[in-house]
Amino acid sequence: MSKGPVTVCKHCFVSGRVQGVFYRASADQRARALKVTGYARNLADGRVEVLACGEPAAVDALCEWLWHGPPAAKVTEVVVREVQCTEIPREFSTR
Repeated sequence: MSKGPVTVCKHCFVSGRVQGVFYRASADQRARALKVTGYARNLADGRVEVLACGEPAAVDALCEWLWHGPPAAKVTEVVVREVQCTEIPREFSTR
């Protein structure tokens, strides 16, 4: 009996020059292309917070992309931890 596709959720915090460089919009585009749901939002301390949910390979691909971001970004650190999501978002959004 198949249980359907496995879904994982990873909570990420991205540091560096990641605000004011279209980082969230670019993360949204990349996540949608990978069929990953969740969100990206700016934090008051200058980091970007990303929740990525989906098939493990797609979530891992997005987490790897977070190290690069759009051309104007300069990422210095990405902290990733797997989390249990009680409600999986239906789409990716920016906040």
